[in-house]
Amino acid sequence: MRITFVLPVVNLSGGIRAVAIFADGLRRRGHEVLAVSTPPRQPPLRSMVRSFLRGNGWPRVAVGQPSHLDKVDVEHRVIDRWRPVTDDDVPDADVVVATWWETAPWVAALSPRKGSKVYLMQDYGAAGQPLEEVSRTWSLPMHIITVSGWLMDLIHQYRDVPVSLVPVGVDLQEFFAPERGKQARPTVGFVYCSIPQKGCDIVAAAIASARKRMRELRVLSFGSETPKPFMPLPPGTEFRFQVPDNALRGIYESCDAWLFGSRREGFGLPILEAMACHTPVIGTPAGAAPELLPDGGGILLKHEDSEGMAQAIEHVAALTDTEWRQRSNAACAMAARHSWDAAILKFESALAGIVNPSSTVVDVGRVQSAI
Repeated sequence: MRITFVLPVVNLSGGIRAVAIFADGLRRRGHEVLAVSTPPRQPPLRSMVRSFLRGNGWPRVAVGQPSHLDKVDVEHRVIDRWRPVTDDDVPDADVVVATWWETAPWVAALSPRKGSKVYLMQDYGAAGQPLEEVSRTWSLPMHIITVSGWLMDLIHQYRDVPVSLVPVGVDLQEFFAPERGKQARPTVGFVYCSIPQKGCDIVAAAIASARKRMRELRVLSFGSETPKPFMPLPPGTEFRFQVPDNALRGIYESCDAWLFGSRREGFGLPILEAMACHTPVIGTPAGAAPELLPDGGGILLKHEDSEGMAQAIEHVAALTDTEWRQRSNAACAMAARHSWDAAILKFESALAGIVNPSSTVVDVGRVQSAI
């Protein structure tokens, strides 16, 4: 198939990472794949002049930034400026995939020559997403592919439209760890993000509560942004900024439990990454957590339940080494059922079924794991 992915500004976010992996996996399976994105949006001239006149200097013009597409062998074209992608920007193809709510109407407006229109829906409520506008995109004449049962259920609450579920995967060659016992010092970790929906305040409150009874608790964290004063790290947290992908597993496997506090989440890939490294996850019921945690050696909490998370941290710390190993091995087994290879095959099957419905059955409904 000839496949075009239409992206917004590319960066090192989890959503761009998933698109890059899907695109590269399809290329490796023999498809002709192209990614088309916009450059960063430039501030209006009026606001730039206003900044200069107020003594704040001439604003720096945004330029391209590193992205996950830099790491794969997929052709990537950046159009001339930030604007809707049009027919002139993309080749004729078999399928064209919108990857973000802003790109969905752009793809919907393309000529039929550009391919069958697909909307890869990975998130709801991310920074900069106006939720009413996002929900309206679900009515566009495109087949939706989404990555978690939570998102599928949400879409069906708003619109009665066909949705295919293709859970994302974890790179089991990058995220792995040998079977191990508990840490000598109880240790938990989490991904830092200042966006309120990611729930780092829930995690911080849980850690503060647990430390009242576990003064020796060690806390690890990493993130793609430096900690902000309005969303501080728990005191004493060992934080690493912009950790290379090949160093992440060392953090995951240094923990007895990984904390996931999201209020809203498309999928929550760190859940699988931690599990693949034999680390049980304590998490809120966002994204794929309801499907992954109950049978994956993890602990599923209620929403906004920082005290429940604190109690779960204490529970995991109190497990015997044998009991902890059982949870650890169950977590790893769950991750093994969600490899990226399996996710790519499922995504390929969904696209083939959309392009030619008579050739492939497209899953429309909830599934517990990838192929």
